[in-house]
Amino acid sequence: MFVFDHVGITTTKPQPDENWVEQSRVWVTNPRNHPEHIEFLRYVEGTTVPDPVRANPHIAFRVEAIEPHIKGQEILIPPFIVGDFLEVVFIRKYGTIFEYMRYLKEGWFGN
Repeated sequence: MFVFDHVGITTTKPQPDENWVEQSRVWVTNPRNHPEHIEFLRYVEGTTVPDPVRANPHIAFRVEAIEPHIKGQEILIPPFIVGDFLEVVFIRKYGTIFEYMRYLKEGWFGN
């Protein structure tokens, strides 16, 4: 089972309360703080995020386990840990970018 979490949208403008993700060299906002559950992503030079993810919005779902949702799918970014609280993976299916998120603990970058 999975539950809608947010929509991710790329921006080039700094946003209030951004958090840095070193693994992918991107600033992100907390979608829980946005009324429409939007996460803004601002990529910097040297980002490792592939173009299809940077150039398109993504839909994110919370899942209890990552593996069942990615078997046989086109993986764009393999599973990795964000901070110490979240495991994520990015895939493409139905011509759309999906992010599956498995929370290791509640919170967002220590908050």
